[in-house]
Amino acid sequence: MRILVVEDDAGISRFIHQGLNEAGYAVDIAADGREGINYAIATDYDAIVLDVLLPELDGLSVLKDLRQRGLQTPVLLLTALDTVQDRVMGLDAGADDYLVKPFDFTELLARLRALLRRPPLQTEVVLRVGTLEMDTAQRLVRRGDRTIELSPREFSLLEYLMRHPNQVLSRTQIAQHVWSFDFYGDFKVIDVYIGYLRRKINRNGSGSLIQTVRGVGYRISADRD
Repeated sequence: MRILVVEDDAGISRFIHQGLNEAGYAVDIAADGREGINYAIATDYDAIVLDVLLPELDGLSVLKDLRQRGLQTPVLLLTALDTVQDRVMGLDAGADDYLVKPFDFTELLARLRALLRRPPLQTEVVLRVGTLEMDTAQRLVRRGDRTIELSPREFSLLEYLMRHPNQVLSRTQIAQHVWSFDFYGDFKVIDVYIGYLRRKINRNGSGSLIQTVRGVGYRISADRD
């Protein structure tokens, strides 16, 4: 999952960036409102964390601009303003949720997970492909009665594949959704992580679920399970 954070406070943005990375999300940071709009329309984000008080263009103006462009990406507003009118203005501008500073990072994560379960994303908490099962809320992966231990990046990659079963995903698509703008186009990294997943998922002689589509990318399918 790929998240855009639009926050001008360097300390807060570093804090959110580190926490989301450790939770397995790909994260891009924009430091002002205009940069936030440019990032948001340049790529396909799964959610946006948007500060209200921003330089260049405030968060509510950014939000209105994105909604007028037809962008339906879930948006979580961050603000130090805590009156009812402030919350109403944010929600009326098109926000999906609202979090007041200072906040606990675990609450930020929980609110993002809730947003990511809403349409147009696949809403299931538990994803299944053949005998492989992923509980996205508890961050557990099982195949049959065997629990599979994954790193945050491996989990994020597998979740993206499992949300698009039987669909061929190019390396570019995978990079855009599982990595951030820090990804420099070395697709060998993706191949390496696919290899990690295969070894863990296929352990004990289980059939292969992740298939290579030569010259295109990868697909997860239960056809060979």
